[in-house]
Amino acid sequence: MSLSTLKNRRERGFFDGQFLIAMPGMADSNFARSVIFICAHSDAGAMGFIINRPQDLTFTDVLLHLDMIKDDEAIVLPPPARELPIQTGGPVESGRGFVLHSDDYLCDASIPVSDDICMTATLDIIRAISKGKGPKRATMMLGYAGWGAGQLEAEISSNGWLNCPANDALIFDRNLDDKYERALAGMGVTAAMLSPEAGHA
Repeated sequence: MSLSTLKNRRERGFFDGQFLIAMPGMADSNFARSVIFICAHSDAGAMGFIINRPQDLTFTDVLLHLDMIKDDEAIVLPPPARELPIQTGGPVESGRGFVLHSDDYLCDASIPVSDDICMTATLDIIRAISKGKGPKRATMMLGYAGWGAGQLEAEISSNGWLNCPANDALIFDRNLDDKYERALAGMGVTAAMLSPEAGHA
């Protein structure tokens, strides 16, 4: 699914607002042990963001790269900006930034992706965060995960993924190391209980 499809969608699909949790046998290294928040699902495909892959970047690095601050200005950034996590959202458009955030911040480019969460992919939100005027909860993703028509359904049917309702607190939780295990625990299972051949919940 493309971002233009996400912007133009009128109805939410079955997997919207769901977590995908990779089964232990996931062969694709891009998604091994990944937890993905699905932002949009329809007959045209699906898109979402991996929420447990760190990036070796800081928000300050992003601002410097975009020439939005100078080196000596970094030390005066408000704490929310200095501490904003940067993550690998997926292998599609990996050089492009997207901000998943609470709905207390909105601009013309913000797209609601669930009842309480929006996604904004413009410099407006970057500027707002850098000035301490951004959303209460946010995380920046570089790239996203996308599936073509019927592809995600086929992968789930082939036991590639477990799915369950998303947990907003887990989306914005900054402890990434054990997020996979905690997402599974939310379903009442552990990785040791699963195998690539097993059925899924």
